[in-house]
Amino acid sequence: MTEPKYTCLLVDDDREVLQINGEYLRQKGFRVLLAEEAVGAIELIRRELVHCIVLDVMMPGMDGFAALEQIRALTQAPILFLTGRAAGEDRIRGLMQGADDYIVKPCSPEELALRLMIHIRKSQNLQPRGSVLEFPPLRIDMLGHRVYCHETELLLSNREYDLLLLLARNPGVEMTFEMIGRNLYNGYLEADRKNIMVTASRLRKKLEGFVGTEHLIETVWGKGYRFRG
Repeated sequence: MTEPKYTCLLVDDDREVLQINGEYLRQKGFRVLLAEEAVGAIELIRRELVHCIVLDVMMPGMDGFAALEQIRALTQAPILFLTGRAAGEDRIRGLMQGADDYIVKPCSPEELALRLMIHIRKSQNLQPRGSVLEFPPLRIDMLGHRVYCHETELLLSNREYDLLLLLARNPGVEMTFEMIGRNLYNGYLEADRKNIMVTASRLRKKLEGFVGTEHLIETVWGKGYRFRG
């Protein structure tokens, strides 16, 4: 069975909505996380790498608007509001606060999945056909599994390439050792931290040989790494 490519967090106090949308997204190949209130969702985001978030507005305790501000401080993943609040001022407020989309219920799971993929592709700077991530002078050819700086190819091991691609797909996001381990090894043990650090050290040394890429990977002391794209 193919490993899910993207992780989506659904946040809604309506369990039926969570169940219907969650099941459909799983069928489409997503890994799905569920939360019925904002505080729990924020804790999940602190522990897990998510590629997209679907957020309700009306929830007990912290509402979606308040949650959005805290979530944006933790991740740049696309955030889509899915809510019964249809007023124009609510839509404007959500978008002004940093949401990537504002969808009024009811919304079919098919449309939700389509909108999620549009925003995920946009957030990863992927070209319509493409397979290239560019942070000049760095260029990652995902189809060819090659990396270039100033048109010179970097010779990377598979682990170094996988780590670079993971970080570059999430620019500005603090990637913890646990997040990296789960994505590179499909799981995480504390012993993996040393392996990740060794891989990151080798990768950084190779990037440091080129002007403009020497500071792309930033150490978040005691936690992990961040890509400064």
